[in-house]
Amino acid sequence: MTENDKSRNTDLTKQKIRERYKGVSEDVLDVIPATPHEDFYKSEAHKRVAVYARVSTDDPNQTSSYELQKNHYEDFVNRRANWELVDIYADEGISGTSLQHRDNFLRMIEDCRAGKIDLIVTKSVSRFARNIIDCIGYVRQLKAENPPIGVFFETENIFTLDENSEMSLSFIATLAQEESHTKSEIMNSSIEMRFKRGIFLTPKLLGYDLDENGMLVINEEEAKTVRLIFFSYLYGYTSQQIANALTDLERLTKRGNDTWSSGSVLQILQNERYCGDVLARKTFTPNYLNHKPKKNNHERNQYRQKGHHEAIISREDFFAVQKLIRNARYRNKGYFPEMQVVKSGYLKGYVVVHPKWAGFSVQDYYLASSSVLDGVAQIPSQKQEVHAEKGAIDLRGYELVRSQFLSASGHITVSISPTKLLFNKTALMKIPDTKKIELLVYPEKKTIAVRKALPNSRFSLEWSRHTEKGISPKIISGSAFIPTLYSLFSWNQSVQYKITGTVHKFAEESILVFHADEATLSIDKLDCDQEEIEEIGFEVEKQTNKRRRRYTAYPKEWADSFGDKYYDTQSKEQSLTSENKPEELEYEHTTYSSDEGNVTSPNQAANAIKDILEDLGANDEQ
Repeated sequence: MTENDKSRNTDLTKQKIRERYKGVSEDVLDVIPATPHEDFYKSEAHKRVAVYARVSTDDPNQTSSYELQKNHYEDFVNRRANWELVDIYADEGISGTSLQHRDNFLRMIEDCRAGKIDLIVTKSVSRFARNIIDCIGYVRQLKAENPPIGVFFETENIFTLDENSEMSLSFIATLAQEESHTKSEIMNSSIEMRFKRGIFLTPKLLGYDLDENGMLVINEEEAKTVRLIFFSYLYGYTSQQIANALTDLERLTKRGNDTWSSGSVLQILQNERYCGDVLARKTFTPNYLNHKPKKNNHERNQYRQKGHHEAIISREDFFAVQKLIRNARYRNKGYFPEMQVVKSGYLKGYVVVHPKWAGFSVQDYYLASSSVLDGVAQIPSQKQEVHAEKGAIDLRGYELVRSQFLSASGHITVSISPTKLLFNKTALMKIPDTKKIELLVYPEKKTIAVRKALPNSRFSLEWSRHTEKGISPKIISGSAFIPTLYSLFSWNQSVQYKITGTVHKFAEESILVFHADEATLSIDKLDCDQEEIEEIGFEVEKQTNKRRRRYTAYPKEWADSFGDKYYDTQSKEQSLTSENKPEELEYEHTTYSSDEGNVTSPNQAANAIKDILEDLGANDEQ
């Protein structure tokens, strides 16, 4: 087909289209008119009308606002002969930014869906909802009902069944939401300024009353209940046992209830105000739309004032209780244990890890370690100078390739997750004939040491299985103590780390040493999120073997080098090892005594409980 033929065909096609779209004469068409749109102001159809009212606080002064709205809309509906008032749906003391707790609003929507309502009347868009998604969403849902249900906003003169109403409604709803946002920011700013000046919120608290200046003063009768709770927990009773005893004793809560729960007891045990301190902003509300509080993990400023008011419980007892509570989460029982720290030898300053105690904090490890160092760290804070011997090759400027970059075969490794750790078989072979070990931590240098446990050691961990087929690694459960190690090493709590270690020999004994700052990540390839890994300062290795189940991620700072300077590495190794000083590997450790030394003992707690019960007139059995 020639170009001319193609052109003629195109022209014919266009001509046919033009002829077709000329249409036919209106005389040959019968037009069936649509039902006219309802005029809100002129409609005479019978309407079942619901009125929605909301006041944002439950302040008694707001009662007048509610009553005025109620009376106004009763008259508003009664003035129209064709309107029938179904109900006035009202929420008091509820924010409009969320549907949470807006029970009457939700009841009204359900009545609409049940066919009980034809029209909703409300004062303004902000009364209906201050959340644009809720506002537009529910308006559209009601409009989609059969027959459609309209909402009339009196102040803005908007009727949602009008075709052109949604643009105006969206604009005004956006302004209402932004107004709430502004009020929220002003409130947060006001709270921040109060906290900065030590002006704290003082809610009602069992054991205290408020004086004329709003300060907490001890209520001695209520304080007996508080002391009974703390001493009972220090003695070893559970929160549920304490709650049962308080219920039997008919002791009252601050609200006047005589029935206690485990949760109400724990709230008292964890409230720092009982030791005289105030910690402000333990929670905050990140989203002004849903008002859901969130625990403040340093996302917002916190303010603590010690000695803010007279204490009912000593600070030592209070913090001992907090450690007991943390430990109870792992089903570990027993009175407050003491930290053990090696006082001499090459492990001087190392703190023995208590495998069943979750109560020790990062600060506890640092204080225990420094208590035996006299200000001198066993691992030098400054690098020792190591020079090439006469006649030897000078290796200054050279780097010793990191073992993590080489084949893992033959390396000593430990894999640590937030709940467990596992040594490889090579590690087991370096301390032969050993079923149980002790873990020790040097907090300043973030170093872990492993040594053979002494017989009957209270700190031993079983790290291997011995069968007819030989020895194999055993997973060590560490949900009690590992989270604290993660915090001490500044590790991310959601990933698994792997550390390559070294062995150090002392006569007939050996220890393993692992440096936390040399850890890599061990990542399941199914869960590998490249961006998340990069956010915590690591890079995932390039994969050449697609069959591997796990990936390795390395610290980003390793990208610019092969390893440490040769003589820096030698200096570090020399500072930790000694082949000729067997006496340097000491097993003896000493108890670290801190302020916890003043913690009420079990016998003292028992006597205090007895005195309080006698004062309350209870018999000894209670």
